[in-house]
Amino acid sequence: MKPNTDITVPNLTVMFVLSWNKKQKHEQPMQPQKKITAKDILGNPDYLAISYGGYRKTSRDIQPTISELKEDLKILAAMGVKILRTYNVQLPHAFNVLKAIRELMNEDPGFEMYVMLGAWIDCENAWTDLPPNHEKESRKNASEIVRAAELAKKYPEIVKIIAVGNESMVRWATRYYVHPNVILKWVNFLQDLKSSGDLPEDLWITSSDDFASWGGGDPDYRTPELEELIKSVDYISMHTYPMHNSHYNPDFWLVPQNEKDQTASEKIESAMIRARDFAIAQYEGVKNFVESLGVDKPIHIGETGWATVSNQQYGADGSKAADEYKSGRYYHLIREWTNASNISCFYFEAFDEPWKDADNPLGSENHFGLIDINGKAKFALWDLVDKGIFEGLNRNGHTITKTFRGDINALMEEVNLPPIEYDVMAFNR
Repeated sequence: MKPNTDITVPNLTVMFVLSWNKKQKHEQPMQPQKKITAKDILGNPDYLAISYGGYRKTSRDIQPTISELKEDLKILAAMGVKILRTYNVQLPHAFNVLKAIRELMNEDPGFEMYVMLGAWIDCENAWTDLPPNHEKESRKNASEIVRAAELAKKYPEIVKIIAVGNESMVRWATRYYVHPNVILKWVNFLQDLKSSGDLPEDLWITSSDDFASWGGGDPDYRTPELEELIKSVDYISMHTYPMHNSHYNPDFWLVPQNEKDQTASEKIESAMIRARDFAIAQYEGVKNFVESLGVDKPIHIGETGWATVSNQQYGADGSKAADEYKSGRYYHLIREWTNASNISCFYFEAFDEPWKDADNPLGSENHFGLIDINGKAKFALWDLVDKGIFEGLNRNGHTITKTFRGDINALMEEVNLPPIEYDVMAFNR
């Protein structure tokens, strides 16, 4: 279906050029010491990627300060992270992240950090009391794209990728999803700006969406518009969440009959390997569909992660997936696979963000971080604490220490076995 907006793409091009020319008089971008492109860093295990919000309060109305952002950036740099993913340019956050990175680069020429800049895309009436109209796009999308383009122009030494939308095409995003032709429209708009010289020619354009949205699952997603989108992006950024599927699609997660005599630790390890293999299968599904179109494009992981806490469907009364030990194992298994396969993984996420489910402090969305609000490194990073990489670094006035005071026995007390397949079958009978 043809996208509907009151601002045409040609008019937007004029808006962008005029807006940029006006801003250019006041601030020149920092000159990079060496030219690094998206092609150089994506799929390069020396450039670990991560999803980053950095919000420390229960509302995004309270934005992280530049000082707080710089604290976080130094922590991530110590971990070997060199590519961040942000999600929108509606709020000051992304601009402040870019400003903080540039300040750190000016302070220390050896500091290296790049950004995958997200532009949020919605349908008409998204996030309102009115029924979302998935046949039309929000009028706000146009200004969001222009802002993203301006920031990419202003910070060319940092912004290496623009992602048009976040899970904007997957149909379970019922409050805001759009059809692929809307994403295609804005991807092509940005590609045209590159062709005309208004954006750096080596800036990569993508959209970051669920594996199903990229044709890796349900055939209903495999539309001509999606095929055109796949041909138009510079690479595919796909999401995969085995933890969520432990509830919604649990066959892989249940302990099978042939493992019933294993020890508890063996059952958990087997479950985590199956979770990794579930993610790999979704990646392969997208890869196979893209190749079936005769397209040869890189495919990277735009998001995957595992919550450490849940008092709902992923917790002790649900699929029993969410805990710190399983999260740590998933993190290491995914990093091992993606690094060995030259796949970038924008792991979700760097730090816990309590605004995501502010009314439920124990909700899983608040607890996907590798580090908590006060700088405690979760199990996934205990080995890095042991190596001393965080020495001299702080978050919220706290040094970076281990959760559970580093006591593995205390951590394991909170670990639940995944449901047993034969127990579930007996219960269902």
